[in-house]
Order: sequence, then C-alpha cells, then structure tokens
Amino acid sequence: MVHVSGDGWVKEANKCPSEHFNARPPGLPISLLVIHNISLPPGQFGGGHVQAFFSGQLDGSAHPYFAEIGHLRVSAHFLIERTGCLTQFVSCLDRAWHAGASSYGGCSDCNDFSIGIELEGTDETPFTDAQYQTLTSLSRALMRHYPHITPYRIIGHEHIAPGRKTDPGRCFDWQGYLRALSSPTDEAPGR
Repeated sequence: MVHVSGDGWVKEANKCPSEHFNARPPGLPISLLVIHNISLPPGQFGGGHVQAFFSGQLDGSAHPYFAEIGHLRVSAHFLIERTGCLTQFVSCLDRAWHAGASSYGGCSDCNDFSIGIELEGTDETPFTDAQYQTLTSLSRALMRHYPHITPYRIIGHEHIAPGRKTDPGRCFDWQGYLRALSSPTDEAPGR
C-alpha cells in the first residue's frame, strides 16, 4: 500500500527532488490526475535520463536529442519505470511543470490543480503489468489523500492538450486501469 504524507511526499517512492516547480495558487484544491508517458532518448528505457531531465541535470552531449531539450525546465510529480519503480520529484502540494498549455473542465493551466504521473514508455509501446500495479496503488493513495480526485478526474495529457500532445497514447489500457482502481486488490489490467 502507498501512503501520501501530510507534506505531499509518498513514503514508498524514491526521492529525486527537482527545482522545476512553484507554489500552487492559494485556495485551489488538487483535483486532477494527469497521466503522461516519457522515454529518453525517445523509444529507449532505463539509464536514468528522465530523472536527470526532471532535475535539470541532463547531459546535452550524451545524445543529440538531449542537446535539443536540455534547456527545458520541466518536471512531474512522479515517474513509474518499466519495472514499476516509483520516483517522486515534486511534493504533491507544489505545482510541478508537466502539463504545459492545457485546459480541463473550463479551467486553463492544469498544472495549478493537477498531479502529473509519467509512465516510462511511448505512445506505441504497451505498458508493463508492474507499471499498472504501481499506478493503481499510487492513484488510490492520491484519491484517498486528495478527495477531489475521482476516477472521472483522471485523464491523459492528450485530453488536456489535444492536438499538441498524444500521451499516454493508444497502448495505454484505460479500461483495465479504471477497472483495477475499483478492484479490492492492486491488479494489473488484463488479469
């Protein structure tokens, strides 16, 4: 079981603090969960490059793509690797820079009221059972701790930035994930 502390940090997650965040607007409840995917370099997994990117330490000389993105200041609250390993970069109480230009339910700038979860993957690569298990456990913990987040307010980056973003992509099993959220145990989709 995953636990969210009062300071917005998940006890069971590895910590990799990022400076790419700021304060949320006062009085605005955390009410949206945004699921993304990421791989660095594109289509390659592992290597710690996502962690370096979100913490502003990506070596631009290590890959041509890194030279293109190394100047960007982005982050997410969480990363779930292919193995299911969970890393946290920003406290849930703070505003991570994951959504960019976005809107949901008539409200713009979704970073103000959302939590961003990155899955290590691509639009075209099925996610692993271990990722779904960790995502389900984390989502449940966040829903318990932030009651404005409901299954109806869990969406993909593609839903808040249509035409600009496509993640988590066609390989993400929304039906299985949402079914697993309502299951009494942390089951991966398809089981």
